[in-house]
Amino acid sequence: MNIILLGAPGSGKGTLAKGLVTKLALFHVSTGDIFREELAKKSPLGQEVASYMSSGRLVPDKLVLEVLKNRLAAETRGLMFDGFPRTVEQAEGLDAWFTSRGQNIDAVVFLNVADDVVAKRLGSRRTCSGCKKIYNVISNPPAKEGVCDACGKPLFTREDDKAEVIARRLQVYKDQTEPLLAYYRSSGVFLEADGAQSPEAVEEKVLALLKSRA
Repeated sequence: MNIILLGAPGSGKGTLAKGLVTKLALFHVSTGDIFREELAKKSPLGQEVASYMSSGRLVPDKLVLEVLKNRLAAETRGLMFDGFPRTVEQAEGLDAWFTSRGQNIDAVVFLNVADDVVAKRLGSRRTCSGCKKIYNVISNPPAKEGVCDACGKPLFTREDDKAEVIARRLQVYKDQTEPLLAYYRSSGVFLEADGAQSPEAVEEKVLALLKSRA
């Protein structure tokens, strides 16, 4: 089964993906992780990606797809795309790639969460300065305020979790991804779940939706 997870930053895609890849034996496709692999290998594709990232430019859709296709060419498990594609152009490229392999996307799962809920979630997130463990001061606080349970190092608020940055991230998401939702809604594989519920409830709902399509 090949699945795409869509949703705003803070909608819970990452948490849901971790549960689904284990239960459904899928390969978790993270563009960030794959980019880092290519950079570490200093492959030609990795060096091309680095030239964009080092100058603060977005990696072009065509190059993103080339890196993904290179990494996934020999993968035999079903694929779980977490937050990719981000644009209609990337979606079209991904569709063409699946078609070339004689495969298809089985489900596109959209986690629908209101802007105010997302902003509250992201603004409540804290990251350990040592082991990088992530907490949420509302739903998953540390035992001692401001201190990591695991390693005892101080917690901090990431730059992209500050209110003004959150507002910009949500606007970028709306500008780029709302056309993508329209693209997939007409595909016949679009599924929607209320992402404002608890992670356990969201996972249960999404598994039921996927089972209904199996």
